[in-house]
Amino acid sequence: MINPYKKNAKLVLNNGIVFPGFSFGASGTAVGEIVFNTGMTGYQEVITDPSYYGQILTFTYPEIGNTGINLEDSESDITVKGIIVRNYSSNNSNWRSLKNLNQWLVEKNIIGLYGIDTRALVKVLRSYGSMNGALTSEDKTVESCLKIIYETPKMEGLNLSKEVSTKQEYFWQNTTETDFDIRQKLSEKPNKLKIVAIDFGIKKSILNRLVSHGCEILVLPSSSTLEDVLFNKPDGIFFSNGPGDPSTVTEGIDLARSLIEHGEIPMFGICLGHQIFGLALGGSTYKLPFGHRGLNHPCGNNNQIEITSQNHGFAIDPNSLSKEIVKITHYNLNDNTVAGLEVNNKPIFSVQYHPEAGPGPHDSDYLFKKFVSLMLDRC
Repeated sequence: MINPYKKNAKLVLNNGIVFPGFSFGASGTAVGEIVFNTGMTGYQEVITDPSYYGQILTFTYPEIGNTGINLEDSESDITVKGIIVRNYSSNNSNWRSLKNLNQWLVEKNIIGLYGIDTRALVKVLRSYGSMNGALTSEDKTVESCLKIIYETPKMEGLNLSKEVSTKQEYFWQNTTETDFDIRQKLSEKPNKLKIVAIDFGIKKSILNRLVSHGCEILVLPSSSTLEDVLFNKPDGIFFSNGPGDPSTVTEGIDLARSLIEHGEIPMFGICLGHQIFGLALGGSTYKLPFGHRGLNHPCGNNNQIEITSQNHGFAIDPNSLSKEIVKITHYNLNDNTVAGLEVNNKPIFSVQYHPEAGPGPHDSDYLFKKFVSLMLDRC
């Protein structure tokens, strides 16, 4: 029996599997790559992570929306195309909450689907890999949805970072002070270090953590040239996270290659920035079956293991990297993919995960301190 108080909606996958459910948030149709995130918290940060640009996000945690939406936790103005949940809560309770999730999704024009078995959907994605799909609250047939899906490009070959990168340079001076900042007395900082951050889809929390560690930041577009960067005489250079296929970000790869050859300025890359470093060092990347998206991915080496926050669908092929040029420093301990590297004899390193932990654990925050130390050694 159709419930008259719920509006029907459905998800149609590229392989023809259909998940009927109910609509919330904005109405309409969204088409994109269907991915899943295993985090148990931080849904506002996740939905506004630019690395999800062009994707429809499934939350494996069974109920989303309990703490509502606030002004502080959005990572950017960019959002996912749609979200899929088992249940959503419009009865939110949190001292910072200003509105419920459903209201916010309507304002942001994000289409939502609830009432499906998200466990079954995730099993499909793990078995067949992430794939394009259509999420719709409109009266569309499965056949018409499949037609739209087949006309939508796959993630391989898409340069999405240019879509989300800033168009104009800007300074960032905000900070995020945490309890462990106070314990470590990071407020007792040296003179400000000047960072040039290349924006491939950067998150607010990353910028805040760099400022908290004593940096002032000039954010530049992803299309910036070597001359643009060196003109600002930075103490360090940061390559950010971002969406899409890293092999298509040719301007970023060329910039990284030139800066690595320059070799005198400390450089730190994360996520897409890490993959760009790998490509600039002569390596290659490949698409993972269903990616790494969540807050509890173990990464490390024989000396140290970190629980990390991750959001990516591509990885560096370890066999494509020259041991004479680069050292692999971290592996994802779930599947042994490359999770960190550093350039031999140069102050350049990168990690596949998000050390700012927006959201997630703080195991990797030391990497910002490592970056600062490399800069101080050269000041």
